[in-house]
Amino acid sequence: MRIALFVTCVNDALYPETGIAVVRLLERLGHEVVFPPEQTCCGQMHLNSGYRTEALRLARRFVSTFDPCDVVVAPSASCVGTVVESYAHLAEAAGDAGLLAAVRSLAPRVHELCELLVDVLGVTDVGATFPHTVAYHPTCHSLRVIGLGDRPARLLAEVRGLRLVEIPDATSCCGFGGMFALKNAETSTAMVGDKLAAIHAAGAEVLCAADNSCLTHIAGAASRLRASLRSMHIAEILAAQGAP
Repeated sequence: MRIALFVTCVNDALYPETGIAVVRLLERLGHEVVFPPEQTCCGQMHLNSGYRTEALRLARRFVSTFDPCDVVVAPSASCVGTVVESYAHLAEAAGDAGLLAAVRSLAPRVHELCELLVDVLGVTDVGATFPHTVAYHPTCHSLRVIGLGDRPARLLAEVRGLRLVEIPDATSCCGFGGMFALKNAETSTAMVGDKLAAIHAAGAEVLCAADNSCLTHIAGAASRLRASLRSMHIAEILAAQGAP
């Protein structure tokens, strides 16, 4: 299968190893990965901040860039949620019937990585080996917007050597929430403190998630508290074949 990678601006700028892991994983499974160079931001940051005109412009660019692709994958549940849930609302509000039709055509072809693996490619054992104790944090967008459900857990359960532990009250928000962490810093700090305590209680050596944004928030707090916690995007674990 020919799969187009939407790497997202956060991963491109800060976590290039995530995009590399996605390509390595999908090519190992026998698929061709292409990278449309015209891609930019999906507009999530603008939309969350109230800059709907700018977000609409980026939505149009995303659609024009990826509409020719049969399958699109992104290692970010929040960015996928923006495309499949928010773009239609933007198009409707702008009264752009052409964009709305294009969004409705493209959205079913845009997938978060775990969703692509399990639902589209029909695989849970991706041939990974990662001998560590791992906890999975279900980010709010993965849980409540795109309904990722147990797909990540099913994939992690097949990783050789991996011991998967459950975080108490796992579905609670880590406190990031994009602009929420900036505008409500004290509340956000309290929330991430609770999340770290739960991760520690689970006995996790490594924390993974489908969004590097939330992992950044949690790992940053862990670093400030000098807590021993390694954070990795789930793509890196699924791409691993015997990791240190």
